[in-house]
Amino acid sequence: MADIVLTPRAARRINEIMGAEPPGSSLRISVNGGGCSGFSYAFDIARDRADEDLAIERDGATVLVDPVSLEYMAGATIDFVNDLIGQSFKIENPQATSSCGCGTSFSL
Repeated sequence: MADIVLTPRAARRINEIMGAEPPGSSLRISVNGGGCSGFSYAFDIARDRADEDLAIERDGATVLVDPVSLEYMAGATIDFVNDLIGQSFKIENPQATSSCGCGTSFSL
């Protein structure tokens, strides 16, 4: 299965967010059914880690992905962008055949 890549920019932003959270907290990214294109990404602060979670680490930042979501995110790059629309995490997913303007919804 292809690795998920966390960019330095995303790691820096995750570290900023986690600075206000209890020690040991991580960013959890999951894929849910729904959204305007069929699937959507969910971003949550996780204080616990399941044995089967994949932990992606870079520069002190940790992202957790559960096994089901991992199937939909294999090969993806997690980035953080700051543009005219605003600041957000952006997931470039090679498996997605289309996505919507909000950037958090995609289809396969």
